[in-house]
Amino acid sequence: MRRSLRLAVAQSTVTEDPTDSANLRASGEQIRDLMREASAVGARLVQFPEGAITYPSKHVMSSGPQGTLAAADWNRVDWDVVRTEAESVADLAGRLGLWVAFGSPHPLTPPHRPHNSLYVVSDEGRLVSRYDKRYLSHTEASYMYTPGTAPLVFEIDGIRLGVALCIEVNFPELFHEYEQLGVDCLLISVMVDDAARAVVAQAYATLYNCWVGYSVPAQFGATAPATITAPGGRQLASCPCDSRPGLAIADIDLDTQDPDIVTALRLARPWRQLAREGMYDSYVVLGDQRSENRAEF
Repeated sequence: MRRSLRLAVAQSTVTEDPTDSANLRASGEQIRDLMREASAVGARLVQFPEGAITYPSKHVMSSGPQGTLAAADWNRVDWDVVRTEAESVADLAGRLGLWVAFGSPHPLTPPHRPHNSLYVVSDEGRLVSRYDKRYLSHTEASYMYTPGTAPLVFEIDGIRLGVALCIEVNFPELFHEYEQLGVDCLLISVMVDDAARAVVAQAYATLYNCWVGYSVPAQFGATAPATITAPGGRQLASCPCDSRPGLAIADIDLDTQDPDIVTALRLARPWRQLAREGMYDSYVVLGDQRSENRAEF
């Protein structure tokens, strides 16, 4: 059986005010509109940005005087609407037969702070699992969220997928961990206006020889749009470089005959593993002064 899927990576408009119920509903509706577009072009999975339903602003959420930073007042969030929109996304996923990964804060039992999460919903409309951001920014850790503790790997049609969020791009050990877990495609969802972070995310496709989906908010798409990168680093698809919502579409195929992907998957990736396991040990020369004396030409 062929191991492949069509991936859609979205750039959708992310609201930063979770106290505005109308904004939350608009986010949910835009997510569902893009899900319908993804389904219409045969996508099996659609990935959305960090905080796709809402990514609460530290200033909007601050419990201190206006304009100051303090612990977030999570009681101000309309959690009922957040949950309703998430459930509506899951319901549509089941009706479309489409897997969906989308970001949202996930409330814990008070007084504990929420997680900053990415939900994964199956094509049956079932919440399969949730990734909780492990490496938080200084502001997130100081004022807003509870960190997660574990990676997330899930499988669709023989393709293994892993998840990371935003600032975690700066922690290569997470991506090494996913390589060890046999991930074929990394879903990196962000809420940041940062061209450099997009470059680093694309580099992981070269370093770890896997596909990378990079999902950004539409309002930051002019800086670095949503993209899909192949193993080896070649960009396969991109949203328009502007602030419009949209989708990047590409096929992930483990049995591809595309030459540069074949090289990355079947040569480079196994070679990296062998190199780490000591493939050079038998070539090392000991006791040669010309090798050991590093202070002469």
